[in-house]
Amino acid sequence: MEGVDTGRGARRAGTRPLPASRVPAPDTAPPARGRPRSEAVELAIVEGVVRLLEEGVPLAELSIERIARTAGVGKATIYRRWSGKEELFVDVVASIEEPDPDLPGTSLRDDLVRLLEHMRRRGLNLRTSALLHNVLAQMKTLPKLWDAYHSLVVEPRRRLLYDVLRRGVAEGELPAGTDVELSGDLLTGPMLLRTMLRSDAPLADDLSERIVDTVLAGLKARS
Repeated sequence: MEGVDTGRGARRAGTRPLPASRVPAPDTAPPARGRPRSEAVELAIVEGVVRLLEEGVPLAELSIERIARTAGVGKATIYRRWSGKEELFVDVVASIEEPDPDLPGTSLRDDLVRLLEHMRRRGLNLRTSALLHNVLAQMKTLPKLWDAYHSLVVEPRRRLLYDVLRRGVAEGELPAGTDVELSGDLLTGPMLLRTMLRSDAPLADDLSERIVDTVLAGLKARS
């Protein structure tokens, strides 16, 4: 499965800022006028990686030294923000994906539709973004990087879905004893099938609502 745009001003087309929880602490030097220094440096590093990927450099051949040269920073500057390449690459992917959604919190259905709509839009992005598709395909061949992506991106999204379903049970919108993990699979499975495995399958504007309504009807019928 599957941070909110922090509005960093002009940036490389197709990239987004990192989730707020991943934004590094400010440098000790006084900030320059305009964008804070730490944000400008972090943006330069992320865009440096994107530029190298667009030039066709494989992920496996991207070194911290090469990234630092491209971004015009020192290696220590990168290591102050990321523990290594895996963590940096995950954030680069996050910058070119759809930002994670804010949930309305008005009802179980509304939150589930918002989560599935994020998956649908991500699928559309995968179909139109050659860069994102290429990077994700390369990540699957690098176990350490793929594990880091799952730990930092996929698992938090899965936990958010489970939290929404548990809240639905607690508030009586789902029957007591609902299998949260199975329900999550029932909701995300059809969307993952269409976005990841069936590139020819339509991703209609109302697909998220139809999936949510169908699954909720089945779960509620059990009561």
